[in-house]
Amino acid sequence: MTLSAPLPTSGAPWAGISPVVRAKTESHPANVLQKYYSVLFEVLGPQGWWPGKTPFEVCVGAILTQNTAWVNVERAIENLRREELLTPGALEKVSSVKLAQLIRSSGYFRQKARKLKAFMRFLRKEYGGSLPKMFRTPTAELRKKLLGVPGIGPETADCILLYAGGHPVFVVDAYTRRIFERHGLADSRQRYDDLRTFFESNLRREASLFNEYHALLVRVGKNWCRAKNPRCEECPLGPYLPPIVKNKLVDGARTLSPQTGGSAR
Repeated sequence: MTLSAPLPTSGAPWAGISPVVRAKTESHPANVLQKYYSVLFEVLGPQGWWPGKTPFEVCVGAILTQNTAWVNVERAIENLRREELLTPGALEKVSSVKLAQLIRSSGYFRQKARKLKAFMRFLRKEYGGSLPKMFRTPTAELRKKLLGVPGIGPETADCILLYAGGHPVFVVDAYTRRIFERHGLADSRQRYDDLRTFFESNLRREASLFNEYHALLVRVGKNWCRAKNPRCEECPLGPYLPPIVKNKLVDGARTLSPQTGGSAR
């Protein structure tokens, strides 16, 4: 998969163009994002996201995965499947107490039970319980409605839109923010929607691309660009990290390594 760029970064069009203009074009956000995607896709390959057997399971998983690892969500979803509760009607009818116990492994289970109930009521009242009908709603309109459901914030709404509904929205999570802050392309003070717009305005607006790119960034965030003890020297994006940032992170990781008596966690 390749992305379009505002200007080519090699070949005949560059003949006679000043190095300053070329440097500025190569550093254009669209070209940087293209480079990062191309590198990650070449090294890591397709990721096959999002986990979930059906669009409805993806919606449920998007709510349950808040503040927890996916492995904990899988156990909760398996419990719901065993009890034959993975339909909008069944989840709305089951008691809140039983639902909370079934999803206990996902953490914050009482709050998440309420969130699931709220989403099921929304789906029934707005779309007659039909996910296909819901996803036929224009992206901006549906996103606004989802954000009005108690317990559904921007990241959860965008996960539902992208991974369950195939809408072209870019999901910004903690991994994405951390990677691009370290690479000097994001600011810790940026709001979620500002960072989402940054990606959507500098990439070809396609759900398949946004899906794959986000999945690749999650892989980088989990394996290399960790909050503590990052592995910059092994990361596929390591060569593109600003030297001053890379040196600081690498030195910090060495300080935290077990060999120096610190914590590697």
